[in-house]
Amino acid sequence: MTDRDHLFADAAARARRYLSTVDKRRVAPDAEAQDNLKRFDEALPEQTTDAAETIALLDDAGSAATVASAGSRYFGFVTGGTLPAALAAGVLGLAWDQNSALPVMSPVAAKLHRVTRSWLVELLGLPTTTEIAFVSGATMANATALTAARDDQLAKAGWDVQADGLFGAPPLTVVVGEQAHSTLGKALGLIGLGRQRVITVPADDQGRMLADRLPDLRGPLIVCAQAGEVNTGAFDPFPTIVDWARERDAWVHVDGAFGLWAAADPALWPLTGGLGTADSWATDAHKWLNVSYDSGIAFVRDPVALRRSFASVAGYLPPDNAYEAMHHTPQSSQRARQLEVWAVLRSLGRAGVARLVHRSCELARRMADRLAAGGLTVLNDVVLNQVMVRADAALIAAVQRDGTCWCGPTTWHGETAMRISVSGWATDESDVDESAAAILRCASYNRAGD
Repeated sequence: MTDRDHLFADAAARARRYLSTVDKRRVAPDAEAQDNLKRFDEALPEQTTDAAETIALLDDAGSAATVASAGSRYFGFVTGGTLPAALAAGVLGLAWDQNSALPVMSPVAAKLHRVTRSWLVELLGLPTTTEIAFVSGATMANATALTAARDDQLAKAGWDVQADGLFGAPPLTVVVGEQAHSTLGKALGLIGLGRQRVITVPADDQGRMLADRLPDLRGPLIVCAQAGEVNTGAFDPFPTIVDWARERDAWVHVDGAFGLWAAADPALWPLTGGLGTADSWATDAHKWLNVSYDSGIAFVRDPVALRRSFASVAGYLPPDNAYEAMHHTPQSSQRARQLEVWAVLRSLGRAGVARLVHRSCELARRMADRLAAGGLTVLNDVVLNQVMVRADAALIAAVQRDGTCWCGPTTWHGETAMRISVSGWATDESDVDESAAAILRCASYNRAGD
């Protein structure tokens, strides 16, 4: 074996050892593991050092200080770990080291983009014309789709944003729901439309936009709906919102960072009715589809809108009749994220993706039932994979210190709460029961301490 072969074999063995024990360890690293990170505090080496020793240090000092989000009892930030098919495809993809910007740079990435686009559009029930763009995450997916929306709406008003910028452009109005996710505002700020320069529509007690409160507006207009409110999992009433938008020739964008995947489960179709009639959608594959970070996807009904906003022209760029990723995304060079998405879709199939989504929702309801039976107050209607429980900061901190599971804090209608997101392929009933018992145990200790 060559030195490279030995290095890869050693890294693979260490990775296998980590994954084989990840479900048996604390979800959050303890103080000793975090203190051991000081081993990384060293001066930049003056000379070349042994790569095998470097990998050993990374494993020995780093593995114990990771959050076990690859395991089965991590319920924070809608992080579900990485399916084995995605992990294996990702390893092979790293070895390939493909730049998927242009077909000439990676024929396999170009082919898998076309296949994956077709599968995703069919799986999620989106218009057959829809094109997709692989980006880093839902924030960039929102920014990508909203850039296309911005340029489309201003083009209808006779303004070319890419040529003339936003200075002097006709006013463009953006409408959002009261419970729109903060990253949507971040995306709007990034593309020059402003985080605060929006019209906000009130929401109901589950965070759904009150569509009958949409204002009577005209002119260049974008309305942003939501599939899966980040705390409750609630869905906006898409048919009413789209009807309102169509009367005004407005663009409808759906932020579906995790909730868009509900469209893959027939049991959840009542939630997603009308979703496919929008103009663009944003989601994360690294959330509910369980591929590795980072993997966001922007969907746009009209591919021309993407190319108008992101086409790049240079003398050294060869023309190609196939889809060219760099002309449809903000970035030029880009890793082939479609490899892992393709591997998951092919290995799970339509039924497997539906089971993944459906099972997560069942487990979320199981968690809510266990916690409610133990005396805690569940604050939301558990319609998806999100459970929100009344909890003060002390209880949340106690749960995180306990290490059995990891749940994060949130604020809902002015009060502190604990958010539990069930989205991992490895999570089962025993994980939910063990985690619920730990949460209730911490709540009992917390009350006793009071």
